[in-house]
Amino acid sequence: MSKNFKIYLGVFLVILAIMGIFQVNKKPIVDWRKNFDPNSKTPFGLFVFNKEADHLFGNNLERINQSPYDYYSKEKETPKHNILIIEKNLDTESWRKILDKVNSGSSAMLISRSLPEMLEDSLKFRLWINNSDTKYNLEFTDVKLKTDTLLINRLPDSRGFTKINKSIEILGYNKTSGFGNDEYKNANFIKVKHGQGYFYLYSEPSAISNYYLLKSRSAYPTKLFSFLPQQKTIWFTESKSAGNSQSPMRFILANPPLRYALYIAVLGLALFMIFNAKRKQRIVPIVEPLKNTSLEFVKSIGNLYLQEGDFHDMMAKKAQYFLHKIRLDLLIDTSNLDEDFIKKLHLKTGVKIETIQEAVSLIKKAQDPYSNVMKEDFIKMNSLLDDILK
Repeated sequence: MSKNFKIYLGVFLVILAIMGIFQVNKKPIVDWRKNFDPNSKTPFGLFVFNKEADHLFGNNLERINQSPYDYYSKEKETPKHNILIIEKNLDTESWRKILDKVNSGSSAMLISRSLPEMLEDSLKFRLWINNSDTKYNLEFTDVKLKTDTLLINRLPDSRGFTKINKSIEILGYNKTSGFGNDEYKNANFIKVKHGQGYFYLYSEPSAISNYYLLKSRSAYPTKLFSFLPQQKTIWFTESKSAGNSQSPMRFILANPPLRYALYIAVLGLALFMIFNAKRKQRIVPIVEPLKNTSLEFVKSIGNLYLQEGDFHDMMAKKAQYFLHKIRLDLLIDTSNLDEDFIKKLHLKTGVKIETIQEAVSLIKKAQDPYSNVMKEDFIKMNSLLDDILK
């Protein structure tokens, strides 16, 4: 190593250390943007709600990461269900699909600070916006829920509904204090009949954000969803960044620590190339790579098993490997292959429950030392397990 190179390396390390000190002492910046992203841990993200949603809806909640139009175009026949939309800018055709489903008897809860004009025209209401930063209380009109209130005092934007049709039922409002003892109430939660079903429109998504769910112990957010019928709920959680590039480079640039690490790496590589541009590359001898005989070994073992015809042993080993992968990759307990195991595997893989049930049945057969296993059983189980692990 030359003397000049040591000097350059020392300077680079000093710069790197100084940048590291500044980064360590840098105060974290809190993102107060109202993104309402189910995976965001920022104050106005929905990470906490997303985590508790299954329990809140009685484990009868299905998350759909596509638009309502795409989902309902594929699912031709769907029984009556609840539709949950939280702060989404959907396309017109998706809104038409939702209107059709509610008209047929389903219920839809729309939690959003803005709604399309075509929906306002169809349901006969208008969304009212007050840009005042005055804090206010969220309350229900039902006297049984009188004590369940929530104070909105962080970045309030006080939105509600106006020009409400007489057939529309008001379920909740936000209440602000005026001069003296005056109080002002604005409807922010309404129930609108449409065909055979109902729309539940709520204009305050901040109430179910991370900030208020963790800061307040009020039962208000829980009671908000109690108005929905007791039936399956479909939550359309399609990412707001759908259509944007999801490349690794975009992910790196979106995270400050990774972005700084990339800049430092590029700078270091540039300095290295500049200071070593005049160095001559020695001839690199050609070294033949070691021959990989692993595939030949696997084929030999496979042929040995086929000659023996011991399909029961092969089936048991395949099942053992599959359960090991499930524990390692999906973190699912495989000690009991019951209905709870089947449901968890279905939720994490997206594979149909019928397919998983058939696979579990064959796994149990493979684990039974006294079962009669045929070649067709092994081929069928091998195909099902490969499909689940894709």
